[in-house]
Amino acid sequence: MASSLPLDAHHSFAAAYFEDQSVTITGTVAEFDYRSPHAWLHVMAADRDGQMRRYSAEWANPNRLTQQGVRKDTLKPGDQVVVVGSPGRTASDYKLHLKGIQRPADGWSWRNNRGRR
Repeated sequence: MASSLPLDAHHSFAAAYFEDQSVTITGTVAEFDYRSPHAWLHVMAADRDGQMRRYSAEWANPNRLTQQGVRKDTLKPGDQVVVVGSPGRTASDYKLHLKGIQRPADGWSWRNNRGRR
């Protein structure tokens, strides 16, 4: 029997990111896009060659983040952050699957404790 409910394609993070790898970027928050299905954190940071790039870090669903104390105003443009994540499978996209973040100015941090680390 076919369902009349819409199907929201929830992708496998492993299809888009190297989940067994980790990279760290240090930069400045350009934008915090806090909406479903996943929040995105956009950070201006230098790449390996020192060129400034806009990195996009895919985060959890905003409902889950709210339960973990992360709200739409937690991060603001101009905040200096250190982001840890799994790199995207297409390096030129400058995407990460966010696993942890710190804001050194005030010591705030968040870390995904699910899965293997």
